[in-house]
Amino acid sequence: MLPLTSLAADGPRLSPIVAGVWRMAYWGWSAQERLRWIEQSVELGVTSFDHADIYGGYSVEALFGEALALASPSLRQRLQIVSKCGIKLVTPARPEHRIKHYDTTAAHIIASAETSLRALGVERLDLLLVHRPDPLMDADEVAGAFAALRDAGKVAHFGASNFAPATFELLASRFPLSTNQIELHPLHRAPFSDGTLDQLQRLRIRPMIWSPLAGGALLSGDGEAERRVQAALARVAGRHGCTAATVAFAWLLRLPSRPLPVAGSRRIEALRDAVAALQLTLSAQDWAEIWQAAAGRELP
Repeated sequence: MLPLTSLAADGPRLSPIVAGVWRMAYWGWSAQERLRWIEQSVELGVTSFDHADIYGGYSVEALFGEALALASPSLRQRLQIVSKCGIKLVTPARPEHRIKHYDTTAAHIIASAETSLRALGVERLDLLLVHRPDPLMDADEVAGAFAALRDAGKVAHFGASNFAPATFELLASRFPLSTNQIELHPLHRAPFSDGTLDQLQRLRIRPMIWSPLAGGALLSGDGEAERRVQAALARVAGRHGCTAATVAFAWLLRLPSRPLPVAGSRRIEALRDAVAALQLTLSAQDWAEIWQAAAGRELP
């Protein structure tokens, strides 16, 4: 069993690898098959699961909840549930949405959290994130919604996703935030230069990382940069006797901000690759070799 780790001083304790479920609606599995995947994840020590209200066209939380209803109470109690809200998609499940937009009003945040709780069949979310920065976000109103959900015992901790440093700082000035869930991998290195990782390290808040394998491009993409990174990952993996995927996760785990990658795959082997990275510490030269392959040039 992997020990749980804190995202922030007063933040939630999650497994160091988080299982992402955004594609679950496309797996075509029965509730029993979904439960078995949850059980296998837990057997690996991955007890935290990353959701969002919009995943699967607003269907994944209910699919997960249906599977979870088959589980024993002891299994349910071992899980940590993360969800996100704030995006309104155009989908048959929400016919009132005329155009994709964001909604960070208190009414929507509270309603979304309550809908997630009902769909998942749980009494409390361990962590709720604002999914995208909303140009119309009123930080005081968001903080009020967070406080109401916390005081009602419906959500334990809060954070953001995809926030730039200034927007994160704004919301954090109104309410304690536990993480910023961001995209980060060798092909998307903006957080190194835009202040995101520096800010989180300064605040001693650990980022969560979505798309750590660039949606699979790090392993099977056919672009020029993708092929360079694949070759570098293969070289490093050969030296360490592990898979290229494990090296890709270890590249993230080497960062001093101590991120928690979100590994999203129906293949339990993919989660094993991610968990194996917890035992691999890349040298600075290994790390730079992968960065250089992605950038197509030496470090500055």
